[in-house]
Amino acid sequence: MVPATRTDLFVGRERELAELTTALDGVLEGRGGLVMLAGDPGIGKTRLTEELTALARDRGATVLLGACYEGGSSPPYWPWTQAIRSLLTEPSEAVMNALEPRAAEISEFVPEIRNLFPDLEPAPVVDPGQARFRLFDSVTSFLNEIAISQPMVLVLDDLHWADRSTLDLLEFVVREVTSRPMLIIGGYRDIELSRRHPLVKSLAALARARGFQRILLRGLGSYEVSRMVEAVGDITLPSELVEEIHVRTEENPFFVGEITRDLSNEAVERGGEFDALKFRIPEGVREAVGSRLDRMSEECNRVLRIAAVIGREFDFALLAVLNRELTDEALFDLVEEAVVAGAVREASGPTERYEFTHALIQQTLAEELTTGRRTRVHVRIVNAMEELYTDRIDDHVAELAHHCAEAETIVGDERLIHYSLRAGEDALSSYAFEEAIGFFERGLAAHGPEHEDRQRADLLFGIGRAQVTTLADADLQAAVDTLNGAFDIYNSLGDTARAVAVAEYPVPYFSHARGSMRLTERALALVPDGSHAAGRLLSRHGLSVWIEKLDNETAISLLDRALEIAHRESDQRLEMWTRVNLATVQFWQDKFEESFENARSAAELAGVFGDLLVLTKARQF
Repeated sequence: MVPATRTDLFVGRERELAELTTALDGVLEGRGGLVMLAGDPGIGKTRLTEELTALARDRGATVLLGACYEGGSSPPYWPWTQAIRSLLTEPSEAVMNALEPRAAEISEFVPEIRNLFPDLEPAPVVDPGQARFRLFDSVTSFLNEIAISQPMVLVLDDLHWADRSTLDLLEFVVREVTSRPMLIIGGYRDIELSRRHPLVKSLAALARARGFQRILLRGLGSYEVSRMVEAVGDITLPSELVEEIHVRTEENPFFVGEITRDLSNEAVERGGEFDALKFRIPEGVREAVGSRLDRMSEECNRVLRIAAVIGREFDFALLAVLNRELTDEALFDLVEEAVVAGAVREASGPTERYEFTHALIQQTLAEELTTGRRTRVHVRIVNAMEELYTDRIDDHVAELAHHCAEAETIVGDERLIHYSLRAGEDALSSYAFEEAIGFFERGLAAHGPEHEDRQRADLLFGIGRAQVTTLADADLQAAVDTLNGAFDIYNSLGDTARAVAVAEYPVPYFSHARGSMRLTERALALVPDGSHAAGRLLSRHGLSVWIEKLDNETAISLLDRALEIAHRESDQRLEMWTRVNLATVQFWQDKFEESFENARSAAELAGVFGDLLVLTKARQF
């Protein structure tokens, strides 16, 4: 008798599967939907989606899978990256056709796309808020186009660990989901959600979408526990023991499965006999997981503890560097031992990547290490990643920032600041503004206030840029103050180029914040009069003077000078912004004819550049 593997089983979720199957039927008939699966750890969310996605594949649907991981070690949009990557391994003609017009935008967080389009031009330079909208719109239209060619099921698991940008993109995508043959399934642990958890806000928005459905998974009943015991362990137990398992496991399917495997393994070791009276039921899920791990070799457990510190998903090559005393063949044997035991499985995407089959297994293994030992493993991981990924370190800066933070006392502040800064810039480049703030602030905390150096200025400039897009209008003073702080340091260091870049960064004009005029005024003193840089600053300074001082005459004089420079330098973007600024000031001076003419010219240029923000402003006049 050999215990059955978990993936062979599906017990006790027939009603929930029927609801998901009905949603799948709708997708196959051309109607989209959104289903959120909620429940405790180990309650069966992932297993339920596995059953549904297998059925979807059998019925000809495209299946995309992504999951969030705990601890902040993965970059922004990670589940979306995973999902889209699965389409790129052997991309169909439909995928390539749908991707080509949107490749520049989506490649911001799926860099492999650039390998498919080597001559890809960068995305147009627009306001950060517009750029984020373009990214979200590109992802949405890409998925919609593929779904039209072939019905799609998209699964995003463990959303209680999702970054804010991942949730924002989900909210954007589902707005049109019912009009496309696409089923989105999101899984999350409801017990993880406090009132201020980011997912709570998203759930409120998602619940307003057409086609929204929530399935709440709760524990198994006594009869279902009995069926699961028989299915998992191929054994029949006395009803009293089944009831005890039912009570002690709090009806949790994962816990039931772990206990049943112990029962079954003991029966196998006894030649088919089983003494129910002598069997001890574990006290909790972690002890039950530990029982499974105990059946693997100590060497396998040692390797898995290191893998667990890497994260839920790990690269074999990295694991090999961390276990140099083992040959690749010996390490493969140990990983395969874990796969056979059901602790690890191959991950989708690039080859030789693995993931723990359940977060509870990874957490149990990581927590078996003392804090000091775990810290030193983080240090080894940082060193190994720097060695292994020398030529593509930019792909791993978020992970490196995480591991440096976990081992700051040993790796030191410099490496933590370095990778936090790079991870923040990487997040900014993919318009994950909330995550960028998190990276920059972590670096700033490690840096401390003692040194007014280039690193501190870079961190402040990063925070300020992200704050401009994320803060509400009433709170934008914080962003302006942060940018002024960065400017002060760059200026004191004599870094004129960087100081001017701070002053040129677009802050919403009609905010209640004050200080933009001070930035542009001081920056103008750093550049040659009449230069191209002066033109860009004058365009911003003119409107700032009008907003902060209500000085119409000076504002128009400054803007006229900016327009002259724009014409001389043949800079149509500068002309576009200067004309829309002139239109604004002239309108409030009751110079309606001049205002309309400048707005019309700005709108024409905005159409050339695809700048929706300027187009919207210009059409107000």
